Amino acid sequence: MTLVSRIKEVAQKQNMSVIDVALKAGIAENSIYGWTQKTPKSDTLSKVADVLNVSTDYLLGRTDEMNATSSDKKVTDILDNETILAFDGMEIAEEDKEKLREYARFIIEQRQRGNK
Repeated sequence: MTLVSRIKEVAQKQNMSVIDVALKAGIAENSIYGWTQKTPKSDTLSKVADVLNVSTDYLLGRTDEMNATSSDKKVTDILDNETILAFDGMEIAEEDKEKLREYARFIIEQRQRGNK
């Protein structure tokens, strides 16, 4: 499947035309159709991927996973006392952190009991 055909397919699933996608991405109406002959710039392709909420790798056919997870995101356990918890860019007060940990422990206990 080509780049343009993937864009058409995803756009159609989202009830958009290729022209709609182009306009929402801030590029010329028919520029996506031109990608059958030439390769788009990476920043332009990223804009289109953002509009369609898919990865550029998906559009390029490098993966069949539409929304590949970012490998730079870290998974951290909230119960780890060494974890620095923050909200809206500001560190959370220690007493509030403990309340969050207590709530997390409660949720874990509920799941273990089968009370999801």
